[in-house]
Amino acid sequence: MAAELITTMVAERPVVIFSKSACGMSHSIKTLIRGFGANPTVYELDQIPNGQQIERELVELGCQPTVPAIFIEQKFIGGASKIMSLQVRNELVPMLRRARAIWV
Repeated sequence: MAAELITTMVAERPVVIFSKSACGMSHSIKTLIRGFGANPTVYELDQIPNGQQIERELVELGCQPTVPAIFIEQKFIGGASKIMSLQVRNELVPMLRRARAIWV
């Protein structure tokens, strides 16, 4: 059921970040992606009613640690280290452009 929930939550959104409000790494990734002009949909798992259920499903998807979990074009990309790696290789901005999250 949670898999369907995550699918619904990321559907038709260019960038989705599952986060926790007190997580420093989540904050850094949100700041990085917003810094390119993207407006990601952010779900704070510690502030939404079904956050624990979603977190369990993220673990099943392979998210360790569970946050931040970043989806671009409805595909699970990875966590903070994957996003930073894409940024270092200059692959993050083109990915955001393809997702129509940014235009420049």
